This record gives sequence, structure tokens and C-alpha cells, in this order.
Amino acid sequence: MRIGIVSETYPPEINGVALTVHSLAAGLAAHGHSVDLIRPRQSTSFDDEPGIDTLEVRGAALPRYPGLRFGLPAGRHLRQRWSRQRPDAIYVATEGPLGWSAVRAAKSMGIPVATGFHTRFDTYADHYGVGFLTPMVRNYLRNFHNRASATLVPTDALANELTALGVSTARLLRRAVDTQMFNPEYRDASLRASWQVDETTPVVLYVGRIAAEKNLDLAVRSFRAIQQRVPQARYVWVGDGPAREALQRNHPDFIFAGMLRGEALARHYASADMFVFPSLSETFGNVILEALSAGLPVVAYEEGAAREHLFTGVNGHCIASGNETAFIEAAATLAAQPKQLHMLGKTARESVINLSPEAVIREFETLLRRLGEENAHEHHAAAAV
Repeated sequence: MRIGIVSETYPPEINGVALTVHSLAAGLAAHGHSVDLIRPRQSTSFDDEPGIDTLEVRGAALPRYPGLRFGLPAGRHLRQRWSRQRPDAIYVATEGPLGWSAVRAAKSMGIPVATGFHTRFDTYADHYGVGFLTPMVRNYLRNFHNRASATLVPTDALANELTALGVSTARLLRRAVDTQMFNPEYRDASLRASWQVDETTPVVLYVGRIAAEKNLDLAVRSFRAIQQRVPQARYVWVGDGPAREALQRNHPDFIFAGMLRGEALARHYASADMFVFPSLSETFGNVILEALSAGLPVVAYEEGAAREHLFTGVNGHCIASGNETAFIEAAATLAAQPKQLHMLGKTARESVINLSPEAVIREFETLLRRLGEENAHEHHAAAAV
């Protein structure tokens, strides 16, 4: 098949959506499909896999997110490109101006289109002081995704949330984790030494955007509660974002590693001892699967990936959403119990070892093929009338 993929974030940008979309594109190409990738032009280059043909379009900087861009509408360019080489199906991963123009272009040409629901933008408004825009954002998301033949979501819970939002097209496409990359074998004594800790000192890890919508205040309070029980504990932060400068200034004892990927990221996961993730704005949260795969017990709210993969007393603590007291207590208690940390770390990896990326790619290509077949059937039926 020839498959179009449109995304307003993609490597070299590092975030959950960019890496997920790249994984899907690379997986399709590895299966012999021709991938037509459309994304905003970026200041640095990225060497993509063979089989991925890229069109870079105009973009603009995303306010308050240095290094991230959104795509400008490109309907005319997309129609011209897809007229020359028509895709069998199109996947639009993001809901920005580029994504909207791609859905419109695909619909006008009769090409089946699926969308991805990766980010709860409607929940972000309150974090940035514009909560009054929430109904408008939800209406936009509803209209955007209802124009597609399918909207791909990673969990049953999110599918139900979309149905409640008025989106009638949700279909499940589960997420995977690279268990070879995120592996306890990458634990690095020299890295821990650079953090000034020994094997008896618990290291708490955060990986993700360092931004208001990630509930960072609770992350900080949880760690300070840990320190009351284990004074020598250290907190390592991987990632970047608009809140990093203030956080780094106000908490000079925290260790900030910046943006990492590949083996450097794998070493940071494996060299920590627990993963505390208090975000309430996740549609999924790939970092939870990565942490579990690396052998880290996780403390997280019952949202996204945690709802389906995190079990209290088995691989961490899954906390009822919004219960800050329980969240802080779970994190502080676990950090003070070395034997429990070790035991939950072993079962953490076991709990995700069968989440195969290969199975997800097979499911994705099957879904896109079915969309193409359904679209062809509808056109034949209409022509026969």
C-alpha cells in the first residue's frame, strides 16, 4: 500500500506524539509499504528510514514551546501531491492547521482518512489561564475527528471519553514499547555516580515535557515527602519545556538531563529506581510503559496507560485520579522500602514484556487496508445507483 501520514510533530522533535508517529511510519516502511510523510519544515534535519518519502511544508513556532512547531494549511500542495501519487489511505496524527487541511483534502479526493487522538488539548486551557476556551476547543476536536472514517485511540477508556465528547469514529490501536531498548540491563553505575548516589540511594525519575499541564507541583511535593523519609534521595528530570527554567532555579538540588533519546534515555530509565508521574492530562503516556519496561515501579494516576497497565502492589501504585494525599503517600512509602522497590521493579518489566511493536504495526496496516476496502466498496455502491 501507499500510505499518507500527516503530522505536525516528528523527529528530531522529542515528545510522545512525534516518537509514536515515527514508530508507525518506520514500521510500515519496514513491512514494505510506501509511506508518504508530510510534516512542517524543521531547522535541523532527520535521516528517516528507507521507504519514507517526506514533504516538508511551511510551519510556525508553537507559542511557549521552544523547539516545537505547528504546520500551516497546505491543502493545495497536498491535493497536487496526492493527485500525482494517490495514497490508498491517509493517517492524520495531529489536529492543527496542517492536519485540518489534510483531512479536507483527503475527503475532497475520496481518499479514506483516519485521525489520531494523542493529546487532550481541551484540558490544557485551564493550565494556561484560558479556561474559557475549553468549550471551543472541544467543539473543534469533535468536528475534526468526526470528519474522519476512524479516530485511533490507545485505550478503551479514551474511546469512551471520545464517545462522550460526541466523536463517533473511535477505534482502538494499542501502544507498544521497545523492551529491548528500555531494559534494566542498561543500568549504569557511572551514571549513578555522576548523580552522587550509591546502590542504596533511591533515585526518582521524571521523563516528559516540563510544562504546567503535567501537574509538576505534585511531582515536587511528592519528592519532598520522599526526602522526609529518605533524605539522601535524588530527583532526576529528563526533558525540556516552558516550566524548566523556573523549576531549575527554585530547586537547585534537582538534576536536569535535558532532552534524551536512544541509549542515553534508556540508561537514565534503567539507572533510576522509581518513576513518579502525576500528570492528569494524558491520552496515554508512553513514558509509563517505558519506565515499566526498564524495571521501574511507577506511581501514577489512573489515567491513560496507567489505567490498563499499572496495578497497585504488582508493578507500582495506581492512584484514583485527583487524590493528591494518596499519591504523595504512595510515592513516599515506596521510596522508603528498598525490598519492595526491587520486587515491584522485577514484576514491572514482566508486566509489559509482551507488548510487541510488531503486533501494533500489523494491526495498524490491517486497519488502514480495511478503510481502503470500505471506501472502495462505498464508491462502487454509489456508482451502481
